Amino acid sequence: MLTLWGPRGGGRYCDGVSRRSFLQVGGLAMGGLALPQLLAAQGKGATADNHKSVIMIYLTGGLAHQDTVDPKPDAPDGIRGEFKPIATCLPGVFLSETMPRTALALDKMAIIRSLVGQIDEHSSFQSMTGFPMVVSQREGKPHFGSVVARVQGAVNPVTPPFVDLAPVMQHRPYNTPDAGILGQAFKGARMEGDDLALLQLPQGISPDRFAERRGLLDQFDDFRRSVDAAAVDGMESCYKQAFDVLTSDALAKALDVEQEDPRLRARYGIGSPKHLGDGGPMWNDQFLVARRLVEAGARCVTLSYGFWDTHGNNFGHLRNVMPLFDQGVSALVEDLYQRGLDRDCTLVVWGEFGRTPRINKDAGRDHWAPVNSAILAGGGMKVGQVIGSTDKIAAQAVGRPVHYRDVLATVYHNLGLDPHAFINDKAGRPIPILPMENEPIAELI
Repeated sequence: MLTLWGPRGGGRYCDGVSRRSFLQVGGLAMGGLALPQLLAAQGKGATADNHKSVIMIYLTGGLAHQDTVDPKPDAPDGIRGEFKPIATCLPGVFLSETMPRTALALDKMAIIRSLVGQIDEHSSFQSMTGFPMVVSQREGKPHFGSVVARVQGAVNPVTPPFVDLAPVMQHRPYNTPDAGILGQAFKGARMEGDDLALLQLPQGISPDRFAERRGLLDQFDDFRRSVDAAAVDGMESCYKQAFDVLTSDALAKALDVEQEDPRLRARYGIGSPKHLGDGGPMWNDQFLVARRLVEAGARCVTLSYGFWDTHGNNFGHLRNVMPLFDQGVSALVEDLYQRGLDRDCTLVVWGEFGRTPRINKDAGRDHWAPVNSAILAGGGMKVGQVIGSTDKIAAQAVGRPVHYRDVLATVYHNLGLDPHAFINDKAGRPIPILPMENEPIAELI
């Protein structure tokens, strides 16, 4: 796994680069894949002629659908909630008053109000692999971004095809699933750890000195090749590519939101890297980073956002956090369209389940798996519509139920992948990407 930014630790050279990181990049890490091996694996099947991409925002904890995208103003007391519906730019379509900016940009989005098939499980696995955690772990179901990296490879030599911006969260099942049976080479490049310094030459280190380090590593690697030449056959180009990554600042620039117009960054809302509860941060800078990574060549960018497990004080919590959510999501959608990325970049915003129709004694809503919602945009899809509906208390899907795996099938379709194709696992055995019954959502295609 290539690590890109975050806390640093361990022994380090006088210029601040950790010894462990330097050795890993040189291909000397024992028992794991270093950067050259990662690039070799992810480079297979790479095509740069059609750079389709996806940004997925995972809402840790499960957002209350009836207090956001599926308001029920005529529901009885104890179910209706405290928020009023507001008109949107789509005639006859209403959202909760917690989403005024989204309401004005809804012509660029599609709302699914009738997601079904999820189970009551506090984890990212259903959203990211298409299967519950126990199934994913037992059968090695890979993260969908790992599938994309495995099949399509990198768009260019210096940007990983799959980047995961999610931090490590206290509730472990929220954390990003790995590549499963595809192997560790296809895990997402993570935005934490002690290797960010390697994306740019450290201050005060000249290219000549960096070349000296490369020569030293070449000596070590010559020894390793002499021990087991077959194991590293064909790796020379990948070592060169690894150093191309290190000596290019393209990826580091993509991560640097200060490169953007301050007015645009303010439009997104900056947010904070501080975690909410045991979930993710509301760090709107990551929305902007995700867009910049797509422009730099990433095919898949995922992130975890906020804390939505509102068993208590649901309405007070949403009053505090929804303005930033509404600001960030609407800004990202508008930015994708203004930059012409809407034809090629798919945006998905969703969580693991909805919330109960009935408000509990603590003014909260509990887990509710029978129905959920999602926001989609871009990807060349037919937007400006609401798909599906729920009953009068938002408890069940009554119009056009959409299985949650159909959302992933739609993502694969938009990326140019057949969701029913077979891919080979690390042992060479063919496995289906998704079950045959899951299809791209026809209304969006």
